[in-house]
Amino acid sequence: MNEVPRLNEDAIKALMPPESGNRITYFAGAVLQGRQAPAGFGVRTTANGAKSFILNYRVGARERRLTIGTWPTWSAVAAVKHARELRQRIDRGEDPLGERQAQAKALTVAEVLNRFVEDYCRHERKLRGADEIARTFERLVKPQIGTIGIRDLRRSQVSTMLDDIAYGRVKGPEGETYGGLVMADRVLAYFRKALRWWALKDDDFVVPIVPGMAKTSSKERARERVLSDDEIRIIWPALDRFGTFGTIAKALLLSGQRRDEVAGLRRAEIGQDGVWEIPPARMKQKRPHAVPLTAEVRAIIDAQSRLNSSDLVFPSRAGTPFSAFGNIKIEFDKAVPLPHWTLHDLRRTARSIMSREGVRPDIAERVLGHAIKGVAGVYDRFEYLAEKRDALEKLAAAIGRIVS
Repeated sequence: MNEVPRLNEDAIKALMPPESGNRITYFAGAVLQGRQAPAGFGVRTTANGAKSFILNYRVGARERRLTIGTWPTWSAVAAVKHARELRQRIDRGEDPLGERQAQAKALTVAEVLNRFVEDYCRHERKLRGADEIARTFERLVKPQIGTIGIRDLRRSQVSTMLDDIAYGRVKGPEGETYGGLVMADRVLAYFRKALRWWALKDDDFVVPIVPGMAKTSSKERARERVLSDDEIRIIWPALDRFGTFGTIAKALLLSGQRRDEVAGLRRAEIGQDGVWEIPPARMKQKRPHAVPLTAEVRAIIDAQSRLNSSDLVFPSRAGTPFSAFGNIKIEFDKAVPLPHWTLHDLRRTARSIMSREGVRPDIAERVLGHAIKGVAGVYDRFEYLAEKRDALEKLAAAIGRIVS
């Protein structure tokens, strides 16, 4: 512990992390933009470089340490202002940390997950894919354990939830089934992250997740599956029997895009030039992505009937993007038994076919919407529409030869 009279953003940035554990630097009495930091105000720096504003105070003989917020999400000015307000409450005999803990005790699992998505994923932007995480919690976690008090959550309840997801026992609002082994592990990863985040804010909460809860091994989860030509020949005609699921699967292989990007396709996103402009909000990289549509993909889109006034190409009966992939994939696998494959494998397969057809690696990566590494990715903002169209036409032609 040490005291530093100077307090500003540069001083906080210059604080070096300890080799292990954490170090607290106090700024009591330091003045920032006319506001004096109260006694007990400081910055805690951890070994991994994370910094957070804290306020130490006493309630009777007991010392309390309240975390105000992380830097740089919280500026030094905002942290000092809030610390002064807290100190005024403490001087009136209040216990801000005790009140926070009492509120935390009354929170449900669903309320904690909402805070995690809004504060950690969206506000602090520490985890990509906030919308996907929120949807996963809404469909698979909250209906099962959302009403349980966060401190009442038990390991057995988490394990039962994961079993139900893994073995397809979770029903959606329209009776659709969600789940699968890989999905269960994805839920486990998101949920574990949320609970560990909450454990930093609640001294009395213990994360009820232990090793061994995963349903698949790291080898089984490895992203390396590519469908062979023989497997494509088997799958392609069978997809015709599985409605919207089958249609989306064909579009995935022909376009190389992600499942939710295709499922959320709106007619308004397609220009008169036949280019599909995916908005940043629906892209993993949070950047717009242009996909020239081949005649084969346009034929799939044109064949879809409209649901009421919905602009979605692949709507559910509720008017939302089609999402009943889990249960239909289970039925498809029963009807067409092959070594385990996922819809994401179709994207990887499309990438492999483009390479086989002589498409330049950087163009194939641009087709998939991947970020281009290095200087080229920073300075080269050319859309490469002609090159991407040529690559996708080569992909469609190759698939046509394979299936016929």
